[in-house]
Amino acid sequence: MNDETSRKPAKDYQTVTADSLLEADVRSLVRLSIAEDLRDSLDWTTVCLIEPEQSGGCQIVPREEGVCAGLATVAWIVDEFDADLNLELALADGQLLTPGKPIATLRGSVRDLLTSERTILNIVGRLCGIASLTASYVTAIGESHARLYDTRKTTPGWRLLEKYAVQCGGAHNHRSGLHDGFLIKDNHLALAGDANGPIAASTAAKKALRWRGSQIEHLTAPEIVEIEVDSLEQFSEVLPINPDIILLDNFTIDQLREAVAIRNDMNSPVELEASGNVRIDTLSAIAETGVDRISSGALTHQATSLDLGLDWIDSHAS
Repeated sequence: MNDETSRKPAKDYQTVTADSLLEADVRSLVRLSIAEDLRDSLDWTTVCLIEPEQSGGCQIVPREEGVCAGLATVAWIVDEFDADLNLELALADGQLLTPGKPIATLRGSVRDLLTSERTILNIVGRLCGIASLTASYVTAIGESHARLYDTRKTTPGWRLLEKYAVQCGGAHNHRSGLHDGFLIKDNHLALAGDANGPIAASTAAKKALRWRGSQIEHLTAPEIVEIEVDSLEQFSEVLPINPDIILLDNFTIDQLREAVAIRNDMNSPVELEASGNVRIDTLSAIAETGVDRISSGALTHQATSLDLGLDWIDSHAS
């Protein structure tokens, strides 16, 4: 099955989109930003120097190449500021950025433009930076069938935004929280054990499989069961249990190849995920082992904001 270039996941975590959940998080973040900037007071510099009736326009312009992400949030940001502004988008999230080419235009109250400027640029610049780094990782994978995933190593309060940016960059979303999948790790095994040692990985996997989709009070347990293993021995123990995904933690390239061969020889439906030591310079070799998934926290915690500017195009008193 090494020629299995079109393996599709039977189950996968939900993709973050520009939906009501993302909107709620953006609005919450913007309210915090407003509180940080104004503290129930005023933008004193702007109020001092700019007349209330002054109107104008500006464009959001990238200073460097990259991938667009976060434009879907700008209307929500403007609304939370209660800003008297009209927004026109020139690009869509997921499209390539060209230095100097505007991606959006804002027109209306100059006071509102100046007060909301930094929040808009902070959010959109951060998300463009994540999408751009992600796109470079996706390119590094090359023609392999392996899919790239993010992790929960995100900025508190920004998780859905950062995961949205990851999918704008062409990668996939891993679980969004502790609520949407069973992911059994070594600490779970150790702390679920007893005086004789950790609980067996196979035992833990069986228990999670019995729990999935079940009802606890008014809640429904998630459907996806994933388990982390750190050795080929542990992998061979868990594979016959058929969890949805086995995460191969810090395996060497040779160990990854062997795990894939074992899975393929058994004609198992289990997906294999490589994690640990995932860098842009190791991605190609990892992907070529035949794993189905590669997860990397670097997509979010190593990304830097993309340089965006707000260029004025006109300003006048009404």
